[in-house]
Amino acid sequence: MENLWAAWRRDFILGPKEKGCVFCTRIKRRADRRNLIIYRGRRNIIIMNKYPYNAGHLMVVPKAHKGKLGQLTSSESNEMFELTRRSVEILEKAMPTAGFNIGMNIGSDAGAGIDDHVHIHIVPRFRGDTNFMAVFGETRVQSISIVDIYDMIKPGFDQLRDRS
Repeated sequence: MENLWAAWRRDFILGPKEKGCVFCTRIKRRADRRNLIIYRGRRNIIIMNKYPYNAGHLMVVPKAHKGKLGQLTSSESNEMFELTRRSVEILEKAMPTAGFNIGMNIGSDAGAGIDDHVHIHIVPRFRGDTNFMAVFGETRVQSISIVDIYDMIKPGFDQLRDRS
């Protein structure tokens, strides 16, 4: 069996851990750009992943700290899915996406890095984004900085706010 390494996530795994819930901490802060919060809905936020699997990796996160899907109210889960749908539309307009991986990891054994606060991952995919660099070179190439991506997609989320 071959081992593939995701060395770009080293800081997430081995770096210092914040006390408390990463999401709850960010939700309480008001410096949205610095905290990578791109949108605040009534019951959920959309935040960029600080350790993205790919450029434009977003997460839809309930404002209420809930670790299990069954704990979400209908309003929370409905808004979560609607914001997921809207995020895909905005990313498609702002970036040359070829597809998306969308999903949830519920529980640490299922791969959740933050297992006590449910969230949906939206990972844009691009033609050729899985190439020899990641497979053989143990290197991820992020061609655009996370701050530049924030600035690219923020206008779409501002329009979403204006329509709400």
